[in-house]
Amino acid sequence: MRRTATILAVVSLFGSAAAVIHGQGQVRPPEVPPTDTMAVEIPGVIRGGARIEVVIANVAGHGDPGVTLQGTEGPIALPDGTMVFCETILARVAKVEKDGTESVFVDAALAGGPNGLTWGPRGRLIGATTAPGKVGVRVVYPRGSEAMLADNFEGKPFVRPNDLIADKKGGVYFTDPANTPNPSLPPAVYYLPPSGGTVIKVVDNVNPNGVTLSPDEKTLYVNSGGTGYVLAFDVQNNGTLTNRRNFARYEGLTVTDGKVIGGGDGFTVDTQGRLYTAAAGAIQVFTPQGAYLGSITPSRRPQNLAFAGPDMKTLYIVGGGTVFKVPMLAQGIKSRGGK
Repeated sequence: MRRTATILAVVSLFGSAAAVIHGQGQVRPPEVPPTDTMAVEIPGVIRGGARIEVVIANVAGHGDPGVTLQGTEGPIALPDGTMVFCETILARVAKVEKDGTESVFVDAALAGGPNGLTWGPRGRLIGATTAPGKVGVRVVYPRGSEAMLADNFEGKPFVRPNDLIADKKGGVYFTDPANTPNPSLPPAVYYLPPSGGTVIKVVDNVNPNGVTLSPDEKTLYVNSGGTGYVLAFDVQNNGTLTNRRNFARYEGLTVTDGKVIGGGDGFTVDTQGRLYTAAAGAIQVFTPQGAYLGSITPSRRPQNLAFAGPDMKTLYIVGGGTVFKVPMLAQGIKSRGGK
């Protein structure tokens, strides 16, 4: 039986609890269990009525003690079409098995607390890792290949790497929002060249989160908080970036006192170059030219997403302590699933 069913039974038993007490007299009401929802049609992307299915769920959604699934980020396909993701509170990489159950793919001692994952050369799974003593860009799999690839810029340690994407040459773009008090470095986007060695800062004056490449790798996309837009850059042969521009405008972000609150989180792209990003409580889909096509809305706020499945036509969505999946018309890029 899937873990979802077990957890929902627990909710049925304890659902009458009035509230959960947290800290200084704060009361958080019990969270409604996530449910399957139906998608609205986006032509060529997803059929209307496609089921956005709950696969695994933490009912509380906040990493409460006693609940197995704690933290959901950085999903990515494995070569066999199954999906792994970062279980951030437990600092490990978890796997969704073909029967919908969860298993440990890389334990915390070896994973180093990844927040995002990408496939690099030679079948290496690379993480943006955040555990003490392992902050940086690291190889986290296969077992025995663990290695730090980059942990500083100009001698100053990275703060909290968030997301990353490897290019076909073996270089890695990664973001560091530097979202801790008194950070050693300001927020930026970096590039680790294929040969390793010196990290290059490729974007500053940005509050970065998710990052990805277009299918032809000529464009780098960055989610930046507070701008209201997905940012795009032209990729140069040496990995540097030019032509910073507003690529696509997020739908439904909150604006307070003239300031945009929040922005997008994780990204993926499909074989047609359409861009998908978790923003404003949904997966927003844009054309390769930046026009908004529509949204895919699960019953909990999404944080990240990835195509997987044998044909790369299943979209996995993670967030709020939940893993969802939905069948797609669109197809993900097989090489980005380690294939």
